[in-house]
Amino acid sequence: MVFIVCSITYTANGQLSSTFYDKSCPTALSVVKAAVKQAVANEKRMGASLLRLHFHDCFVNGCDGSVLLDDSSTITAEKTANPNANSARGFDVIDTIKSNVEKACSGVVSCADILAIAARDSVVQLGGPSWTVMLGRRDSTTASKSGANSNIPPPTSSLSNLISLFQAQGLSAKEMVALSGGHTIGQAQCKNFRAHIYNDTNIDSKYSTSLRSKCPSTTGSGDSNLSPLDYVTPTVFDKNYYSDLKSQKGLLHSDQELFNGGSTDSQVTTYASNQNTFFSDFAAAMIKMGNIKPLTGTSGQIRKNCRKPN
Repeated sequence: MVFIVCSITYTANGQLSSTFYDKSCPTALSVVKAAVKQAVANEKRMGASLLRLHFHDCFVNGCDGSVLLDDSSTITAEKTANPNANSARGFDVIDTIKSNVEKACSGVVSCADILAIAARDSVVQLGGPSWTVMLGRRDSTTASKSGANSNIPPPTSSLSNLISLFQAQGLSAKEMVALSGGHTIGQAQCKNFRAHIYNDTNIDSKYSTSLRSKCPSTTGSGDSNLSPLDYVTPTVFDKNYYSDLKSQKGLLHSDQELFNGGSTDSQVTTYASNQNTFFSDFAAAMIKMGNIKPLTGTSGQIRKNCRKPN
């Protein structure tokens, strides 16, 4: 494990702190870590799923746990938005973590913070860098399905589209490329890479042929069939995602856009040859992403059940 010490403390809105629970719930971090360790041991893919939940949470009205809310008479859940429906997963693991944390200290630790800690712990469990998670987020009482549909980058995104969607969240093009490295773990469904393997020309022919055997060209046929985002080391957090892109073996159209003759090619090349640089940049970008518009102080609430407001 590589531990990255980030000297910059991001305090937009001023209140996030790495020591937020030191007195109110001193075992919080260890309780989350133990549950994530168990979940990833049970299924390595879960590490990628938990990382993705934090990302999809932060890109919709900030890191406020809104992605975890279920549909109700007053809430239209983000879970049913296009990027999440039949795709976002790990909600049961978050429920387990929340239950364990509540036993340790009831009504203290937010679901939003649990997502942030679980994302870091998942990356570490799969061999990636660690970082200091800033804490003190509170939970929203509402969700935004429309926000999820418009803010989360689709797999069909162009490079300019990716840069714009990240910039809208206060993240630079460089941070976008670093955070995209989260695709060194996890899987994608055939429906999300079908167009890339049948229609795009910037893909290695042997690679596209191998993918076509698992992903028929007809819409509705094999739509949910899975392939790894990083075919070399699909369950190890490393730099191979960027090496894949250099050899035109990005699974999603949006992945290969990062290395396709554009402004981000040189950064992909740097990461493909220097894992420490990637790890350092990824850790710093995760801290910054985790600080998108948090609810702090008396805003929001500490949900007792991550699936519904109190």
